[in-house]
Parts: sequence; structure tokens; C-alpha cells
Amino acid sequence: MSWISAIDQHDTVAVVQLRYNYRVYPDAAQRTALAQAFGCARVVFNDGLRLRQQAREVGEEYVSDAELSKRVITQAKTTPQRAWLGEVSSVVLQQALADLNTAYRNFFASVSGKRKGRKVAPPRFRSRRDNRQAIRFTKNSRFKVLDNGRLRLPKVGDLDVRWSRQLPSDPSSVAIIKDAAGRYFASFVVQTTDQTLPELDSEVGIDLGLTHFAVLSDGTKITAPKFLRRAARKLKRLQQALSRKQKGSNRRKKAVVKVACAHARVADTRRDWQHKLSTTIVRENQAIYVEDLCVAGLGRTRLAKSVHDAGWASFTAMLEYKAARYGRTFARVDRFFPSTRMCSACGRISEKMTLNVRSWDCPCGAAHDRDVNAAINVLAAGQADNENDRGAHVRPASVPAARREAVTHPDAACSTRSVEGISVL
Repeated sequence: MSWISAIDQHDTVAVVQLRYNYRVYPDAAQRTALAQAFGCARVVFNDGLRLRQQAREVGEEYVSDAELSKRVITQAKTTPQRAWLGEVSSVVLQQALADLNTAYRNFFASVSGKRKGRKVAPPRFRSRRDNRQAIRFTKNSRFKVLDNGRLRLPKVGDLDVRWSRQLPSDPSSVAIIKDAAGRYFASFVVQTTDQTLPELDSEVGIDLGLTHFAVLSDGTKITAPKFLRRAARKLKRLQQALSRKQKGSNRRKKAVVKVACAHARVADTRRDWQHKLSTTIVRENQAIYVEDLCVAGLGRTRLAKSVHDAGWASFTAMLEYKAARYGRTFARVDRFFPSTRMCSACGRISEKMTLNVRSWDCPCGAAHDRDVNAAINVLAAGQADNENDRGAHVRPASVPAARREAVTHPDAACSTRSVEGISVL
């Protein structure tokens, strides 16, 4: 389950959109029908992108959404080259164009400065060799969850779904996804109300790191599981076996799937562990404050592999949407806030410290554990900003300048051995 967006806000109850993912098991005929749908959606997307690029090259006006749909779907079905587009649901083709239109709007908003954050590149052509293939059905396609638990899709059939939980309401759309490991998933979008938890007095600041995945302001240290590092030996063996296979052979295709399955297991295990840990933190604290790390920048350093293995961005995203859903407060502290170098007792900022310095003493007499001190400072900065009601992006308070001026896997590895002082089970 993942958070999409809040769509309605009232005094006490908010209606939100959530995405529920389930594993599906299509038979041979259904896999063929899905492969055909994937291919048709990809062709329509590429035809629409090519048409707009050609119009731009010759100086013509931007092709509107309605005109694009008419030319690459309605008229294309009448031609011998694209007659096979009529063999799949028209909703799948329309949703492929909707994805293209969304990609263009995001690109234009990014170029004009209306869209904040990192710059968005223009749409690219989709390839049949992409690791992930997806199609989407909306309500007007008349997909249906049957009484026997199967998912009925137009021109595909009744898919066998493994229901790990019940849907809270009727879904508005469903996406069928095939990943690199050859697994199929049904991703439902549903609307539901938030589930506010009873208010608590406890608040927590979190300092994220590599040796310890997270250090809480109460002194709790959660050891980094390092799922990718633990699977490195098996991945190395599978990659070596793949490199020995002849390109284009069936054995190489099977070896590619084996490597993808191993990576999928690592990702599933990490996601499962982060879900359990984030749920525990949200349930036990009324307010959660974390440092706004620049993961993209850290991913370009010599610690890139460890940074990506930690998965800080996905973990903080889980904290954010769960806090919003359960009535908790979540805020990010400015990434330039000197949480590590500031003394949590007197507020003095010391000189920069290397990563191998794990504890330090302040001239005021306070002895600090580097990570615990940073978590305490993050908590204090978050509380100060929350009291001033300046929004979710926390700015540091004035400080003295320094003299001289960083879907749940069933048997996922989630033991309490990786946690010191907190249970995530």
C-alpha cells in the first residue's frame, strides 16, 4: 500500500487516495493478451511522441490532446499498419496517451519554473526491452472484482489475485504491472478516509546514517540492515553466470530473470523492513522530525552504494504519508542545519568533523555521541519551527558562528537483531 494524494479536506476527516498492490498470476493465454496490451500501449505512446516531435521540427503548432488521440488511435485503427490496435481495450490506449500528456505538462511546468525540485526531462520513447511494462484500466473500461476474488479485465480475462488484505472501497482504476523478474501485480487506486490515532505527548528527531540506519533523539539506535551488502555474494555469482551466457540465447534470458529476481528480493525485503519501522515510529510519536538529506548528491560520492542500499528517501516518504494519514506531525529540517556540530546543551557550533569522529566534547563540558546529539538538535529545530507555524520545511534558529567555517515479502529479513532498543515486529 502506498500514498498517492489527499483529494478533499474537511475539519476533522480527510478523504485520501491510496494505492493497494497485489500479486496476480495470469495463465499462458492471459500472459499473451497482457503482452499484446503492453505492446499496443507502447506503440500508441511512441506514435504520439513522434507526431509531436515532427510537428515541432517543421514549425507547426503543438498537437492538442484531442487531435493526438484522433490521429494515433481512431484513424490509426483504420490503416493496415495499425489495425491490430483494435484487438485490445481502447481504454488502455487512451491511458497511454494520458501518460504522454502528463509527461509533457510536467516538462513544460519544470522548464517554466512552475514545478519545483529537480528539472524534468522531455518524454522519451518507450522500449520493448524496458524492465517494467504497465497498462492502466479506469472505470469506463468496466473492469470488475468478481465474487470469487478474480479480477476481470476487458479482452484479457479473469486474473487470479492473491488478496493479502481487503480493499477499503471500490477502486477507481487498476494498473497491471510486469516487473523485470517476470512477476505481475495489480495496483488498485481507492479512496478512503484517514485513520487518526490517539494523540501522544512524545516527539522524536531522527538522524539518518550508514552505520546506524537511524538514531532517535531518545538514544535508540537502529542498526543498518544493509540488505544489498548481505546479498552481494549471491548477486556476484548470478552476474558472473550471466556474463558467461551467449548474447541472444535462451539461457541468457533465463539468467537475466534470475538476476532480476535476486534484486527484487532485496528490494522487497528492504521495503518490508522500512514499512514496519516507519509504522512503529509513527504509532509511538505525535511528531516526527528528520533532516532533509540530499540523497541525489550523496549518490554521486564514494559512498553511493551504501547510500542507495540504505533507502533514506523511500523511508522518509513512508514516514510522511503515514504521518499525514494517522494525524501525526511530520517535518523536514533544513539540510544545511549544523545538527552534528552543534552542541545540544549550549548551542555552540564546533569545527567540521570527519566521519570517523563518533563522539566529541564541547568546551561547555558536555560529552556528545555524534549521532544522538544530531538527533536531539533535529528534534529541537523541528519543535521550534512547528511552534512558529512556518510550515513543514524547517529552518535553523540563530546560532553562534564557528571560528572557521553532510509490497511485503512473506519471509523478509526483519529480525530484532538489527535494532537496538526498539522492536519493529
